[in-house]
Amino acid sequence: MTDPELTAERGHGSGIWASIRTERAALAADLAELTEAQWATPSLCAGLTVREVLAHLTAGASLNTVRWLAGVIRCRFDFDKQVAVRLAEQLGADPAETLARFRHIVPSTTKPPLPAIAMLGETLVHGEDIRRPLGIRHAYPIDVVTRVAEYYQGSDMVVVAKKRVAGLRLAADDGTFTTGSGPVVSGPTLALVMAMTGRATYCDELDGDGVELLRGRCRHDDEHGSRG
Repeated sequence: MTDPELTAERGHGSGIWASIRTERAALAADLAELTEAQWATPSLCAGLTVREVLAHLTAGASLNTVRWLAGVIRCRFDFDKQVAVRLAEQLGADPAETLARFRHIVPSTTKPPLPAIAMLGETLVHGEDIRRPLGIRHAYPIDVVTRVAEYYQGSDMVVVAKKRVAGLRLAADDGTFTTGSGPVVSGPTLALVMAMTGRATYCDELDGDGVELLRGRCRHDDEHGSRG
């Protein structure tokens, strides 16, 4: 499949799709030795296990625009139902098959009608949704996390982030990312990304007068189903 964004990035060294492939491969490696109980661990996505979140990532990398639109129409524009249906398609019979399906899409550039940077964001955020409850730590390149942070601070597409951080100043203490004005929220870029996308637990890693406001917004959106 030809992806205009992929074509545009060739010749620029480590483009977005190269980062996506790298992060998918790293996640697959981290999950290679999980036990049955670990696969059933609740993720940071409410109501989903780590296995189900991995299947969700596989589904996202298996849907082009035509298949995505066909599914949306079939689900009568119920986007949550569409996500659930596609997740179930990729879950497989057991965790080994779930992981095998994910490994198969590591090099994929197939995507729904979203920018490639959104796919990188999904890979990073859902990777943390899986890793954090399992106690797995992963060192992301700071330039990759910064690029994702810069995307989310200006977008509410798929994941509400721009609205969540409105009226706050976010400042990374391990990189160059800064945005907004108002009460300060500072800390690691990864924690800022995860808090921007509604993961309240990462607010524990942040400092500043705006942290409690951001934490409250994360919890409110989680209760009302506004987190991606």
